Amino acid sequence: MSVSKLLSHWRAEPTIGGNIVEWRTIPEREAQFVPFPEELHPSLCAALKERGYTALYSHQSATWEHARVGEDVVLVTGTASGKTLAYNLPVLDRLIRLPEGRALYLFPTKALSQDQKNELDTWMTFMPKDERVLAATYDGDTTKSARPRIRQKARLIISNPDMLHAGILPHHTKWAEFFANLQYVVIDEMHIYRGVFGSHVANVLRRLKRITQFYGASPQFILTSATIANPIELANKLIEGRVFLVEDDGAPRGQKHFLLYNPPILNEELGIRRSVVQESVRLADDLLAYNIQTVLFGRPRRTVEVMLNYLRETAEDPEQVRGYRSGYLPRQRREIESGLRSGEVRAVVATPALELGIDIGGMDAAVLAGYPGTISGTWQQAGRAGRTTGIALATLVTSANPLDQFLAHHPDFFFASSPEQALINPHHLLILLAHIRCAAFELPFHAGEGFGGVPGAEVEEYLQLLEESREVHKSGGKYFWMSDEYPAQAISLRSASPHSVVLHVETEDGWKVIGEVDSASADWMVHPEAVYMHEGQSFVVDELDMTQYTAYLRPTDVDYYTEPRRESQVTLVETLGQGEAKGAAIGYGELFITNQVTGYQKIEWHTHQRLGTGAVDLPQTEFQTTGYWLSLKDETVEELRKHRLWNNDPN
Repeated sequence: MSVSKLLSHWRAEPTIGGNIVEWRTIPEREAQFVPFPEELHPSLCAALKERGYTALYSHQSATWEHARVGEDVVLVTGTASGKTLAYNLPVLDRLIRLPEGRALYLFPTKALSQDQKNELDTWMTFMPKDERVLAATYDGDTTKSARPRIRQKARLIISNPDMLHAGILPHHTKWAEFFANLQYVVIDEMHIYRGVFGSHVANVLRRLKRITQFYGASPQFILTSATIANPIELANKLIEGRVFLVEDDGAPRGQKHFLLYNPPILNEELGIRRSVVQESVRLADDLLAYNIQTVLFGRPRRTVEVMLNYLRETAEDPEQVRGYRSGYLPRQRREIESGLRSGEVRAVVATPALELGIDIGGMDAAVLAGYPGTISGTWQQAGRAGRTTGIALATLVTSANPLDQFLAHHPDFFFASSPEQALINPHHLLILLAHIRCAAFELPFHAGEGFGGVPGAEVEEYLQLLEESREVHKSGGKYFWMSDEYPAQAISLRSASPHSVVLHVETEDGWKVIGEVDSASADWMVHPEAVYMHEGQSFVVDELDMTQYTAYLRPTDVDYYTEPRRESQVTLVETLGQGEAKGAAIGYGELFITNQVTGYQKIEWHTHQRLGTGAVDLPQTEFQTTGYWLSLKDETVEELRKHRLWNNDPN
């Protein structure tokens, strides 16, 4: 059956059509083609034709033109618009013409790296043997025995910022030939590099450029991104160089229907609506019944597992419905991705991990269980649905959350809003100091030497601080690393801790590893007696050992899942700024946060009734940060109370 027939059914069905508060149709778009560049290497031109290409999209051609004249470029186009070909062409052309040339591709996830490796391997089958470029992934999954050969033989390295930070740059002497001949650095999914993670990555790139300069190279950069408000600004801050923007998307696009669906009210007086989980599963179940390949997005990992369980219960073939989130083993993820591409998997329930440009083929429909939190994130998830031709469907199911309800009642605000900015601060004191440590370990600092955009005088202040702590030693106008520590190993780019907790399950054949969780999430996901869900199966946690970063689980068949009870305390350390907003006072300052999981609740499947509670004895986690807060004025509270919109008064 087709998407059109399903939409006709939804229009006619009052319990569905009556809850659709906005229905927008995004028209189809024709492709803008440009002939192959005359300068393109004949072997690449022949390979393109053999693979079925007759021309390039306009944005692919524009990227080629910028790269050809030595300019750094940032490419911002839609999902499945051919960004990969846009950067592969100039890179492969250069490496074929320059036999000693090298290239580095950086992806935020191993799954994207594996996709790119498969794509490049396919390319090479269409190339003459003497012009093939050996590409290899080099990440945490690469065996130690394979690493020396990859360093020596591979001309195109596919990795991620974490491996570059901890596994490549600190050992640059083993990569001397690679760095001396580095021609291109490709940074895919640039929009992911925001906040603390992006600030770390910008400093890793400073270290990369410092090392390539040491070996006499000056690589070009090609960056790609989903739509954000400030692509040039973000690219400039990441690579600290002038970039040229390509954003005119020349790829074709089929017609897309975008629906806002607000679940029905169950209690008008209290404003209680039907669960976003139940309604999202209901719509996904309809899509499956019409044989429409669907991705169902949830935010928390537990929500994904709950929806997966519900959807499998009603599916004709439960094996055609899979989950996809962080914590699954790489082998399991590859299997799911392959099933989506082949069509064997008809529905996948996923966290935003599947927002990224992982090659899963063209899905026909996307259901978003709740507003993802940003305009850009919403369009990114909705963009997973749609092919170059045919009709696609994206449905945002709003939750009872006030922000979701605002969008449901003001859809024009959503559709008229531009995506958010991606902001980073590479000069953040603690982040910068951490990477100056790493850089000093990699190469001595000359007195007065800058670090990317950080002036030499400022860098010297940091180095003097490290000298006082006996981490570096100044001799002959240079600062040398002296500490026994290996600084990169202690710094996680993505979280406060670089460790993951490995999940061991007891089976008839002994213990086996089913997945992992980041250590920051372990206390609420795999605390003792928690019911941990993994691809629709339930496990009870018997033990959590944070000294060894392991958890021990056993399969179970209980009729409930658990939710942690958490207590948080926020203490104001210092107010750094104050201001006024309409109806409120605003503040900014240093905060001290404590979190603790104190127990859990048992929630029954389907009814969501609370069946009981349990206590957990786990230590507090503490951290200091900066925060922004808004305090409602008394007159604002009175006005809300008058309209019966205030429910925070004590009983």
